[in-house]
Amino acid sequence: MADPVTVVIDSYEAHLLPADTLRVALVVPVSGVLGLLGPGAINCAVLAAREVNAAGGVLGRPVELVLVDGGRGPAAVASEVRGLVRSGVVEAVVGTHASDVRVAVEQELGGAAPFVYTPPYEGGARRPGVYYLGEPASLQVAPAIDWLVGHRRARRWFLLGNDYVWPRLVHAAARGHLRARSATVVGERLVPPGTAATDRLLAEVAAARPDAVLLTLIGSDLIGFNRAFATSGLGCARLCGALEEHGLLAAGGDTTGGLYAAMGYFGGIATDANLSLAERYTAMFGPEAPLLNGHGHGCYEGVLMLAALARRAGTLAVPAVEAVADGTTIVSGRGPLTLVAGRVRQRVYLARADGLDFEVVTPLMSPM
Repeated sequence: MADPVTVVIDSYEAHLLPADTLRVALVVPVSGVLGLLGPGAINCAVLAAREVNAAGGVLGRPVELVLVDGGRGPAAVASEVRGLVRSGVVEAVVGTHASDVRVAVEQELGGAAPFVYTPPYEGGARRPGVYYLGEPASLQVAPAIDWLVGHRRARRWFLLGNDYVWPRLVHAAARGHLRARSATVVGERLVPPGTAATDRLLAEVAAARPDAVLLTLIGSDLIGFNRAFATSGLGCARLCGALEEHGLLAAGGDTTGGLYAAMGYFGGIATDANLSLAERYTAMFGPEAPLLNGHGHGCYEGVLMLAALARRAGTLAVPAVEAVADGTTIVSGRGPLTLVAGRVRQRVYLARADGLDFEVVTPLMSPM
């Protein structure tokens, strides 16, 4: 059971795997604006599957990961996942990708297989068989806004993001939250993924004279904006809901003192569980491997949680998994995570960019 995990790149090849293998679709972006996340997310999922297999696998079967590129359009991704599930090639799904892809995958699956979704998300209703490990906006962005209002006197806000479901709903929640704190939204813009209009966006932000910018840009768009902002001379704070270690590195770091990220995990969290995870990750992939980060670490948690759900239910049939999901617990770099109503409530951290690293400023929320 301790043999290395196979990641099947071509879903056709998955038909050739041994019949006693438990195949899991790993939906991560390896192309598009979020393609930078792929290598680290794959590594973390492989590490988790290796550890699951070393402990006996899932229901006596070794786990194999079938890679699905989650960086494509939602319809293409969802169609591939549906085909893999309906043909019996895979029996479950773990994903770190954009929310519009998640919505499409949920609709196409229709509860036919368990789906563990791991990054921050907008919140809202949950379909049976879908399990969220990331932070909803109410527990991620709202407390970070409160901190910046209190500590940076950020009363005037500009909301800037990509034009899809997560930024739209996060902005809607932020507008209400800011109004309740007598703060003002002085500008808002949603742009298509892959935008290159950084100069125009910077000019629009400058004209609005905000104290802070809520950034719900993702991937290469977020990198490009932060890189340009650092040399723009603008002095307002920036709060990001999807900035992790590789995004900071790709932007060239930041020394302005005003770039913040709110996430449930940063690679530098100084807990015993995280130090142990970092040691195992480095031992498996070497010191030059992609850095541990929130999105990649989510895939580690996703594979562990799927295995824990299957063991508890004795099957991967969604009705049986739903019946026992509450109370299912894993231990990750963040510490213990327990499902309650298909979600986890875990500590969220506010960190500030310090050159090429993140410095955790404060926990924003503690677990129940």
